[in-house]
Amino acid sequence: MLISAILRSKGSTVATVRPQATVTQLLAALASHNIGAVVVSEDGETIVGIVSERDVVRGLHQRGPGVLEEPVSSIMTTPVRTCEPDADVEDLRKTMTDHRIRHLPVVSQGLLAGIVSIGDVVKSAIEELETEKAHLVDYLHG
Repeated sequence: MLISAILRSKGSTVATVRPQATVTQLLAALASHNIGAVVVSEDGETIVGIVSERDVVRGLHQRGPGVLEEPVSSIMTTPVRTCEPDADVEDLRKTMTDHRIRHLPVVSQGLLAGIVSIGDVVKSAIEELETEKAHLVDYLHG
């Protein structure tokens, strides 16, 4: 299965935040979209970084509550690992597991085309196994 199949199912909308937005504004975006990470972008198409709940927790631990008024750029992760729509989901699953990445932006022709989470990847694996099981059951019952 390819990443493009996941994007067809879940959609290609990606929440973004500008690098100069405050961490408090970031938290509002995470809460309002009920998500765990956003792509940091000036224009919604190019990627400057990625920032997650985990980055906020680290910032709070290291610098205290003052980090909430700092720009997102002060806590974002760079460089950002990305994948293309034609990437294989199984390869992505391994990359995400090996590098402990929970969100990976999808880039097509250099522009942001979507985002996949580890939950999306696991869901696709479960769906694949269920389909395979149904085919095997059909085959056995002929």
